Amino acid sequence: MLKVNNIDVFYGDLQVLWDVSFEVREGEILVLIGANGAGKSTTIKTLSSLLTPAKGTIEYGGIRLDQQEPHEIIQLGIVHVPEGRRLFAEMSVEENLIMGSLYGEAKAKRYETMEHVFELFPRMKERRKQMAGTLSGGEQQMAAIGRGLMSLPKIMMFDEPSLGLAPILVQEIFEMIKRIKEEGVTILLVEQNVTQTLAMCDRAYVLENGRIVLEGAGSELMENEQVKEAFLGI
Repeated sequence: MLKVNNIDVFYGDLQVLWDVSFEVREGEILVLIGANGAGKSTTIKTLSSLLTPAKGTIEYGGIRLDQQEPHEIIQLGIVHVPEGRRLFAEMSVEENLIMGSLYGEAKAKRYETMEHVFELFPRMKERRKQMAGTLSGGEQQMAAIGRGLMSLPKIMMFDEPSLGLAPILVQEIFEMIKRIKEEGVTILLVEQNVTQTLAMCDRAYVLENGRIVLEGAGSELMENEQVKEAFLGI
């Protein structure tokens, strides 16, 4: 569905990714795991065209994503739910959701999709007129996911969705991601919560110092000695 081919990515003169290649298959939950600074968020930002690779290509349905603008990426059906939620704090929940549906079919089906978001997240319906900046951390994450769904995505990319949340809310967010996958959306998940993500994913890649060092099914990597030592404390 999406293929990343040998990309190098820099911040100015600082290289962050080296020769990274992986693929996202339709209908799966794919996870990128790695320590802080491994390059996980940089990878997601590059897929969203917020960063441009210095080398390599990114292909989706015969289209070169690395030659697209960020708004064109969204129109192709690839949506980025960023680390830290990045909501418009002084806009209401409903206005934030509308910001996810500015183009084409997503705009035409805006209010139909919004009702589906409210079905998934009843608290968002209760708070639809509330300023996003006054929501709790868990509610803000729900609003950010809802905004992503408003774009009618084919692929949703989540960057650290559990960051800063209480364990019970983490479980709720992961259950919602699985439900979104069951509705036909392919998931690319960047996450430091290695135990839960490997348990729920179809496949995973391990990033270490900007390079892919391991790949495999989530269940396989759970039993990998290198992964156990580095991430699971075993």
